[in-house]
Amino acid sequence: MTTNDWAPAFTARVASQMRRARKAAGLTVADASAACTDLGLPVPKTTITNLELGRRSSVDLGEFLVLAKVYDVPPVTLMFPLDTEAAVEVLPGQEVPTWDALAWFTGETRLDQPTPQGSSREVLDLFRAHSDAVATALTSARMAKERRRKATLATDAGRRDALLETVASYEELAREDRRELHTFRDRMRERGLVPAPLPGELGDADGSAIPADGDDA
Repeated sequence: MTTNDWAPAFTARVASQMRRARKAAGLTVADASAACTDLGLPVPKTTITNLELGRRSSVDLGEFLVLAKVYDVPPVTLMFPLDTEAAVEVLPGQEVPTWDALAWFTGETRLDQPTPQGSSREVLDLFRAHSDAVATALTSARMAKERRRKATLATDAGRRDALLETVASYEELAREDRRELHTFRDRMRERGLVPAPLPGELGDADGSAIPADGDDA
């Protein structure tokens, strides 16, 4: 495929995915147009129709993002259809497996060498690791809370005492996960990065250092 052919072909692939997504969402062209207006960016019915029928050779980025939201699909899946094409021409004359194209776009391409500090890939990896740390801390906090709830509801004194001993280990694990998250967020800020806000359950991970069990607060 020549350079002149690549851009229209790419647009046609996106348009085909948009049409599939619209139909899967159970929306008419009129429905989609109205939903775009509700989101703050009017997209006329003729624009959607002309795009789906191949009468347009390019896609406006704003329209692309709003339509992806209306169809409730990740925008990247409109560009790289994992479920329908094994390979795509990701750039003029460069055909690669569809997953490799999607991974390149999202910064997930594996590298043979360590990621250079400060590179876009390294920053993406940091934010993914932060997301994992938040999920881990949330899970341990909720497990500790549930264990304590069960212990307080136990009517048998012996069972309650046994459950409370178990609770202590769960709560220490939860504190350790919050301490690690706290440290991780501090390191991100030292790099000039802004971590995402924490769920209310983990609010103390953004305060002063979380004390170890038995330490003074």
